This record gives sequence, C-alpha cells and structure tokens, in this order.
Amino acid sequence: MTIGCLFGSFDPPHLGHVAIAEHMLKAAGLDQVWLVVTPQNPFKQDRKLSPDQHRLAMTRLAVQGKPGLNASGFELDLPKPNYTVDTLAFMRQRWPDLTFELIIGSDNLASLHQWKDADQILAHHRVLVYPRPGLDEHLQLAELASHPQVTLVRDLPLMEVSSTGIRVRIRNWKPLNGLVDPVVEAYIRQYGLYNG
Repeated sequence: MTIGCLFGSFDPPHLGHVAIAEHMLKAAGLDQVWLVVTPQNPFKQDRKLSPDQHRLAMTRLAVQGKPGLNASGFELDLPKPNYTVDTLAFMRQRWPDLTFELIIGSDNLASLHQWKDADQILAHHRVLVYPRPGLDEHLQLAELASHPQVTLVRDLPLMEVSSTGIRVRIRNWKPLNGLVDPVVEAYIRQYGLYNG
C-alpha cells in the first residue's frame, strides 16, 4: 500500500490542504494520504503554534468522511527537533509493509537541497510536488527538480488560501466561508483559537 504524506502544522487545516490531499490521492495513484501534524518546523522557530491537541483535532475534523484521507499525530511524539528525513526513517521502521511518498509544494522543492540529508529522502521516497504561486521561479531555484524521484503533479488548481491568512481573518472578525470546513470553523470558535 502506498501512502502519500502531507506534513504540516495545520494551524488551522484549510480546504486547500484537503484539496491537495484528494488530488494527489487520485493523480499520483496513492492508496491513502496522511495529513501528518508536525511539531515546530525547525525553519519557523519564530512563530508560536496552537497546542498540539487542537491542531490534531482540527485536522481529524477536516478529513472526516473523506475516503482515503487520514490525520496522524505520531510525529508530535518523536524527539525534537523534527527533520523530515528522521520522521520518514521512523515510518519505514514502524510500518515496514507500507510505501511512503512525500508530498510538498513547489516552494519547498526550491529549498529541498538544503534540507537535512535530502539525498537520503530521495534514496527511499518518491517526492510528489504540487504547484504553488511562483512555480516557475521555484523550478529555476530547485536543484533537485530533475531528480528521477521528483514528480511534478501539474494539474492541481492553484489555491490562494493559507493558514496565516485565515488566522488574520479570525483576529479581524472576518468570515471564513469557503476557506475551512464548517466543522473546523466551529471548533475554532468553540475554543477561541487565534482571537488574539
């Protein structure tokens, strides 16, 4: 069974995340896509994340009832700091019967060569890339774009939605219609997330 892994802080998970996961499921011939809730990104130490349990609960709500999509919180329990190469090594050991493929945006592809042990990621995993705004520039910067393990999945519509933008909208009391699943929005309101 082949699993696509979409790592993220999901703070909060939005409809763009779900659209990417559902598209990759079909376009890349995956059996499942796991939305893996991550601890603090080593490259984003300046931002305070919502508590792990809230981010995992929202991600579970975002994928409930969507065949082939699962929310996973196992990385939250791994030693810090978390690097993708170490997490993928843990996954190969923990689930030896599964094949894992890494799903990243083209903005991350542009810097993939700077990730810890990127060669080890590519030695064991196919990397599925979805387009982000600035795709052409990302491809020019990406030293690993032509690697045989890297596959660009082009036919995904670009979505101008971000977790950062959603947090700003909530702080400014603006509606979230069409940006997050209604059950996720209800959870955000219930716990007063992102208000200040």
